[in-house]
Amino acid sequence: MPINPSMIVAGIMSGTSADGIDVALVRITPRNSAVKLRLLAHRAFPFPRPLRQAILAAMAGQSDAPTTTAELARLNWRLGLAYAEAVQSTIADTKIKPALIGCHGQTIYHQGAPAPYAGRRFACTWQLGEPALIAAATGLPVVSNFRPADMATGGQGAPLVPLLDSVLFAHPTRARVLQNIGGIGNLTVIPAAAPQNKIIAFDTGPGNMIIDALTQQLFSRPYDRNGRISATGKILAPVLAAELKEKFFRQPPPKSAGREQFGATYAARFLEACRRYSDKPEDAIATATAFTAESIADAFRRFVLPLTGPTHPIDYIVSGGGARNATLMALLPDRLAQLGCTVTTIDKQGLPSNAKEATAFALLAWQTWHHRPGNIPSATGATRPAILGSITYV
Repeated sequence: MPINPSMIVAGIMSGTSADGIDVALVRITPRNSAVKLRLLAHRAFPFPRPLRQAILAAMAGQSDAPTTTAELARLNWRLGLAYAEAVQSTIADTKIKPALIGCHGQTIYHQGAPAPYAGRRFACTWQLGEPALIAAATGLPVVSNFRPADMATGGQGAPLVPLLDSVLFAHPTRARVLQNIGGIGNLTVIPAAAPQNKIIAFDTGPGNMIIDALTQQLFSRPYDRNGRISATGKILAPVLAAELKEKFFRQPPPKSAGREQFGATYAARFLEACRRYSDKPEDAIATATAFTAESIADAFRRFVLPLTGPTHPIDYIVSGGGARNATLMALLPDRLAQLGCTVTTIDKQGLPSNAKEATAFALLAWQTWHHRPGNIPSATGATRPAILGSITYV
């Protein structure tokens, strides 16, 4: 397939927080063996309450009663309609028409490591959002279902954003860590002047997931806006110390996490531990926020510092919803500065935080369309580079 001189691609992302859809319109231009990206527009669309409830019910551990196959089928198609409407609205609002769409879909289950089932051991993943509906509504081809091709070659199917990180942030003299704080926290490590096969990436643990769950339960709010609640609470040190012993944090990369590890069951256990030391709900939110900060710093100390070394300047660039939590963003620099990092946000690097992952899936769709691999094996654990996703034509 010939490479177009320049192509506008729409990237669609909805993450583990299940709070809504981000659409990014990105102009992608090949430049020798590399590409140049320019974000043209970004729009965000919150999920309607009934749809968000259905998504959460379908996720592991989020429903008292099992979700039926009929409900999963309906959710797959309802999400396809939602993604289509989001793209159509973005095109109508911006008057920018893409040539291709990349849709990550909504993850309802992700098991990155092999586990036994029905007599075999294997890893698996499932993202919902019917691409045929998106293609039919927009008149554009859609690349979707990105994770399985990486997993079929031995990878964990995550993280997939490191390709974008390497395109935008590789630097000849400075090591860079790109930390996303969505529902789950994940980072990409780009050593100074490192080739792409030296990049590593992995999930650090909970991002906003536990904070959001406790804020919803204790304050009937979907999240702790700007970290205002946690700022009034006290960090419960015994809880923090105990939870940081969770085996996930000691597991070396590659590794990935989701609601399967840090969802409703974990949040309930975390809250129970907090209540043994304090009956103030603000203290539980403050401790959950500190837990995210400490787990990120711990991941850097254990697995990143040995790669970058203590003498190199390290730019620690934060994105995702957690970058807007002022309390969390006050805790992170305090912990990471001791490890030689200068903390900033991706917005200050010229890319809106909420647009990053949607931009990444626009790039991944472009790679697939042009028969180029989209995974970075050193990040996912795959045995080789793989062309990701399936193409649904109009």
